[in-house]
Amino acid sequence: MIRSKPITSRHTPRIAVGGFMLESNGHAPVSTREEFAANVLLEGKDLLADLAQSNPRSPTTLTGFAAEMNATGDWECVPLIMAAVGASGPVDQTFFDWVVERLRTHLKAAGPLDGIFLSQHGAATATGDIDPDATIFRAVREIVGPNVPVVATLDLHANVSADMVKLADILVAYRCNPHTDMPDRGADCARHLRAMLGGMRPHAAFVKLPFIPPSTSQNTKSGPYADVIAYGQSKLDNEVIDVSVSSGFSLGDTPKNGMSVIVTATNGERAKAVARDVATFAWSQRKRFTTNLTPLAEATQMALACGQDPSRPALLFADVADNPGGGGRGNTTYILSAFHKAGVTGCAIGPVFDPELAAEAHRLGIGATFQARFNRSETTTFSEPFSAQGKVIALSDGKFVGRRGMAAGRSMDMGPAAIVAVGGIQVVVTTIRHQALDPMFFETFGIEIPKLRSLVVKSRGHFRAGFDEFFPDDCIIEVDVPGLTTPVLQNVPWRQVPRPIYPLDPDMEWAPN
Repeated sequence: MIRSKPITSRHTPRIAVGGFMLESNGHAPVSTREEFAANVLLEGKDLLADLAQSNPRSPTTLTGFAAEMNATGDWECVPLIMAAVGASGPVDQTFFDWVVERLRTHLKAAGPLDGIFLSQHGAATATGDIDPDATIFRAVREIVGPNVPVVATLDLHANVSADMVKLADILVAYRCNPHTDMPDRGADCARHLRAMLGGMRPHAAFVKLPFIPPSTSQNTKSGPYADVIAYGQSKLDNEVIDVSVSSGFSLGDTPKNGMSVIVTATNGERAKAVARDVATFAWSQRKRFTTNLTPLAEATQMALACGQDPSRPALLFADVADNPGGGGRGNTTYILSAFHKAGVTGCAIGPVFDPELAAEAHRLGIGATFQARFNRSETTTFSEPFSAQGKVIALSDGKFVGRRGMAAGRSMDMGPAAIVAVGGIQVVVTTIRHQALDPMFFETFGIEIPKLRSLVVKSRGHFRAGFDEFFPDDCIIEVDVPGLTTPVLQNVPWRQVPRPIYPLDPDMEWAPN
């Protein structure tokens, strides 16, 4: 067991950093090593080198933590392993076991440590392990012991377990959706860790609510979730140092499903009282968390009218049921097919995940016309084939630096990518699956978004922080189509969620213990 050195005025604290980030959709295909490698899979000196870059690949929670540690004193960064990917299915157990073993190896080789910071998502499952996030924390504790501070960030959509809270000292969840505050929450963890090194001892209280809010009701600009988070933040004072309300990832389909309240305070009884209070308020707001989607036929007519009448404001259509940020494959063709059949013009759609089509476009070259076959080899539910006469308009290696929103300042990679035009629609086709976080997914090909009459994004809500300069809220249409990330919870084939749970059991009653 590695033991922490006592902190003195002459001692430079040695802080280990790393993490594991995956949001697992219980109905999506298994998440593989290859997916992580195409996104973020860095360890040791490679992780340290990435964090030193002006546009790192690592999550911004890590960069926010490091920046605050740099600003508040000397420290030594000890890199572990950082494995991160956008939402997918349960992680392959063999690969996850390898990640845990690499984490153990780096911790054992690190020598005496004064603290640990982990960038976690909190909604992962594995093909064998129902609670990988707790497994990560447990592996850390088994090596560093109970006295070394362990702090971590969690996604706003974390499916939190009691073991996660017990094994970490402080868990800090994002408060913004879209998650533009990831660097800020990393910085919070740095300040809390500094306080612990100075002698502060935190106490955490945890309440799990039997409540799954639909994903489209979880924006924090306004609405019920904004009100719940604001209520929690109103409880902060000289004793209460953090209030985190995680809505949970609705489509995780695990026994951990449900909204969570974690309160961290210097007084244990105060933490418990505030946690009960915030959970009670959140439960009282449950009936406000609803979803209101536009039927595909109506959305199609709206897009058609925009193309025909330039005096109309341009519209953004969100394909919320095929959100790669929630485990969707990013390739369903319901909207594309309907818009194409109706003759919609002045439209762009993307990013559409179709490696075979992207490779064919690169082989044919710019200007080539061909029969564009979407999802020719897909077997995933909802990934229906679609075929139309197409033309290769633009090609890219897929690499860019994010400009706005959650991708701002991060190095992004779509893999070999192309613009394939079918009728009056330009389709961004990629080799690596992403949701539409940033206008650069379109702009990198030369598409001028202000000149479009309609834009379809594969995203549930994170697009709002990237595209708000072009589309105000009243020009955003959430479309009702099938998909792995449908917010219509009654359409989900649930297997493992605890019951009763609201809104699946709308008449249930509940109060925190």
